[in-house]
Amino acid sequence: MGPGRALAAALLVLLLALRVYDPPPVEALRLRTFDAFQVLAPRPRPPERPVAILDIDEASLAAFGQWPWSRTRMAEITRRLSEGGAAVVAFDVIFSEPDRLSPPLLAETVPGLNAAARADLLAQPDSDAVFAEALKAATAVLGQTASRAPVPWTGKEPPPQTGMAVVGPDLDPERALMSFPGLIRNLPVLERAAAGRGVFTISPERDGVVRRVPLILRAEGAVVPTLSVEILRVLTGADSILVRTDDTGVASVRLPDLAVPTDPGGQVWVRFSPHDPDIYISARDLLAGTVAPERIRDKIVLVGTSAVGLLDNRTTPIDRSMPGVEVHAQLLENLLFGTTLVAWNGMVLVEIGVAAAVSLAIIAFAPILGAFNLLLLGSLVAAGLAYASWYCFSEQSVLFDATFPLITTFLVYLTLVFTNYFREQAGRTRIRAAFGQYLSPALVEQLAANPEKLRLGGEERRLTIMFSDVRGFTTISEFYKTDPAGLTALMNRFLTPLTNAILDRRGTIDKYMGDAIMAFWNAPLDDPDQETNAAAAALDMLARMDALNAARRAEAEGGGHPVLPLDVGIGVNTGACVVGNMGSDLRFDYSVLGDTVNLASRLEGQSKFYGVKIILGAATAEAIRDRYPVLEIDLIQVKGKREPETISTLLGDEAFRRSGRFADLSARHAGMIAAYRARRWDEARAAATACRELAEGLRIDGLYRLYEARAAEFAEEPPPADWAGVYVATSK
Repeated sequence: MGPGRALAAALLVLLLALRVYDPPPVEALRLRTFDAFQVLAPRPRPPERPVAILDIDEASLAAFGQWPWSRTRMAEITRRLSEGGAAVVAFDVIFSEPDRLSPPLLAETVPGLNAAARADLLAQPDSDAVFAEALKAATAVLGQTASRAPVPWTGKEPPPQTGMAVVGPDLDPERALMSFPGLIRNLPVLERAAAGRGVFTISPERDGVVRRVPLILRAEGAVVPTLSVEILRVLTGADSILVRTDDTGVASVRLPDLAVPTDPGGQVWVRFSPHDPDIYISARDLLAGTVAPERIRDKIVLVGTSAVGLLDNRTTPIDRSMPGVEVHAQLLENLLFGTTLVAWNGMVLVEIGVAAAVSLAIIAFAPILGAFNLLLLGSLVAAGLAYASWYCFSEQSVLFDATFPLITTFLVYLTLVFTNYFREQAGRTRIRAAFGQYLSPALVEQLAANPEKLRLGGEERRLTIMFSDVRGFTTISEFYKTDPAGLTALMNRFLTPLTNAILDRRGTIDKYMGDAIMAFWNAPLDDPDQETNAAAAALDMLARMDALNAARRAEAEGGGHPVLPLDVGIGVNTGACVVGNMGSDLRFDYSVLGDTVNLASRLEGQSKFYGVKIILGAATAEAIRDRYPVLEIDLIQVKGKREPETISTLLGDEAFRRSGRFADLSARHAGMIAAYRARRWDEARAAATACRELAEGLRIDGLYRLYEARAAEFAEEPPPADWAGVYVATSK
């Protein structure tokens, strides 16, 4: 077995162990898949609805006041439902405290009553007793709720219990059941009057979605039925509930003519229908006598609430908010029509077996079939597994998780593919090792992918070139003449953020020249926004230098030593260049040549003279003028060139370009340039002074001081008659 297949086999063992452990992410993926199935194929509503909900809704609360209502009103509701022919009346609410509106209780608690009024109240029947008589006359099931703390029973006799019979292996099913230390019951007089009692506690999954509902659970050390099961027990007249177990836990819960498979924890997966307003009957309408008899006759009527203020809303796979009482109603319909979803106790073994079988087949046949045929076969198997999972859900109501086998086999396949890929990359790795010592990392990667590029020569492309240099670096170096290591650390400290600013905007670093950087855009990769990216990089470089200077000043103040600020000048130019591998047969580098490069270098050298941070060539300025705040600063003939170049400066970002301040400055600045070139020296000087005031804080004061001085000089000694406004630079 080769290393790739051995690695795939080891991964398979790890993944199978992960499924046995079943961590939350694995479970969440499985549950989301089943949720998607429910959304795609919700449970059809039966034509004859066996369940109705007597709803304490907002309209009922508005009509009869806040909850809880008096027990006499609850007795009236129970009597009307019973007289209307309800098969069972079940309560998704609890009555654990005496009725605060009961007349005998009012006689004891209301202060200031005279003897006659107190006697009259004491003569009235107890509201809880009235409610108990109504429960006894009807076929009623009361709800209980589980508690995280023990709750004392207030009755004189032990609370009534539903009989439980356990049949199966010698295994305590309570270990797998949901367990609670306490149980909140109804008043003893009500508990004894009801035909049944069931727990209506619903515990959602980790993500807050209700998918499974217990049929039995453990409370106060005893196994008790939940509300839906107890309703069906009362409806069928059974004395007890039969629980069958197997080696994994609970297998099923049985009643006469009803056997419901469960998971080991005694829970069932509910196949939900969308929220159905038609099964709700407003308590207001019932008490008003306006409910059609067929909506109650022979139905299981659940008494619950949809009122938002009573906070009994749940999230299901297909509804973000469903009243909790409707969850019980849907569970009852699932149980009555046999539509619950079945998750066999041994289904995890089936899923693991399928994942192992398919993965081992991929590992075995990978060398024989080849990558494409293996991918084709794997795709067919994946489609088959996905269809099998859907068929089991939609046609058999069985939950078979195909996500784990699919992910397992896909990861095994990827492992085999990538090991082959890495083996093929060995030759390219040798190229990287051979040339990595004297070529840039980007070029090494290109050569590894395309060895045919390993030749001299280049191609002509339109590029944007940038030069940056630290002003006064000689003075800074002299400051560190006794500390060369400190100078090296300082260079690394400012070159790193400047480099990052360029690389973050898709620039390519050509070379470092002491404290200077040369970079370019649109090679080796195309960059349609080369001028914009270069401008953004230049602005970012200035911002990063400001941050570095601030940090160095803070350090100097803390250490009590002087600090020399770092000031950067930047030149940017766009035009035709030759880019490629330049050098000799033995040593070469990826670089650029051309007049555009030379001009960019000269422009950076002029930034200090003009008192600006950034100087742009004409092509660069024209490309970004509509997005960035650009000001033309002069028509210059740099040293070594015959043709003059219109140069500009970049003042800030796009937001400043749209500001009113820039609009004012741009207009006044244009007037200054026009006056200067028209030889209106006094006007040019005044405009320069006004611009300097408008540009305060923009760090271009030196530019306007330069024009003030030029205008004053030319006013005394005008330039020759053939002067065209061109400044001839005498230095680089």
